[in-house]
Amino acid sequence: MLFAALFSLSSYCAAGSIKQELGTLDADGKTVWYAGALLGVEGKGWADTESFYARLPLKAKKSVRGPVWKLSQCSAGIHIRFKSDAKKLQVRWTLSKKSLAMPHMPATGVSGIDLYAMDKTGKLRFCANASPKKLTNTASLTLPESTEYLLYLPLYNGLKSLELGVPKDKHLSKLPASTISDNIVFYGTSITQGACASRPGMAATSITSRALNTPVINLGFSGNGKMEIEMAELLSELDPAIYVLDCLWNMSPQLVSDRVVPFIARLRKSHPSTPIILVEDSSFRGLSSEKGGILKAIFTKLTQQGDQNLYFIPNKDMLGQDFDGTVDGIHPNDLGMARQAAVFAQFLKPLLKAPVAELQK
Repeated sequence: MLFAALFSLSSYCAAGSIKQELGTLDADGKTVWYAGALLGVEGKGWADTESFYARLPLKAKKSVRGPVWKLSQCSAGIHIRFKSDAKKLQVRWTLSKKSLAMPHMPATGVSGIDLYAMDKTGKLRFCANASPKKLTNTASLTLPESTEYLLYLPLYNGLKSLELGVPKDKHLSKLPASTISDNIVFYGTSITQGACASRPGMAATSITSRALNTPVINLGFSGNGKMEIEMAELLSELDPAIYVLDCLWNMSPQLVSDRVVPFIARLRKSHPSTPIILVEDSSFRGLSSEKGGILKAIFTKLTQQGDQNLYFIPNKDMLGQDFDGTVDGIHPNDLGMARQAAVFAQFLKPLLKAPVAELQK
């Protein structure tokens, strides 16, 4: 399986404490720095990427459109799980793009890192965030006592490098990888990628992942989730528990009519029975669009033709009913992301056969 290589970079990357000699002692003589790659990553579908924290395989550079390839270098959804007995964690990360923020999305979400810790009930909870000031940044984060930490990487920037630093008398340990056969692949637009969450952990895909206790692969491409057959070929290489296709905001009615059926057909060729979820375009007014109507008609036709593992999520309650769920009428804010994730989690739960944590209200 393609995923396997992601979690066995080499023998030293096996679960357990990382040997200190694999790190680099800081000039202060007090801190040992470890490359993030030593801990491995989750939320990534392919191992053979151009940079370690990119999302599409290197071969895709020749097959997908330029904007898709460029956006695939953003680390959206990729995260590191680890354990440590340290009380302080140093994080040093070097970004690939100078643009740290956007007019409607802060640097904490675009280029920042987000730390979660597992509490005594087994729920991952936010505990710290670090915002960048320049291309290379260093932050000191307090670690509450926990058996597991999760570090989310930037949503709209890429990483040239990432290092974690702990006191030289403390340990940094790799955790066993999540069960990859239970992962969910989300393919979609800027909203899927994470616009406009205030921090990486608040992207709807990340909230959904925590709620379902299930790894998620975020294949959102801002302005470019257009269901090209080349993307269907790539997604077919993965072997998820569920595919979620949420592309309508980037597609015209004609593109929906022309591309959805061939896209699904390509996935079905490799995965005849994997659940495929079609998502209506979210609207803060809760109204269906022309594109949504076309998508629903395609869903109805294909299910009538015998595809019993195809599903449709309408946009009802996707962003709530008070009109406060977006930053601009389109892109969800944190409130909108949480509401969207609640809809996803409720719908996906019975398809996963996995325990679901109660979503935080």
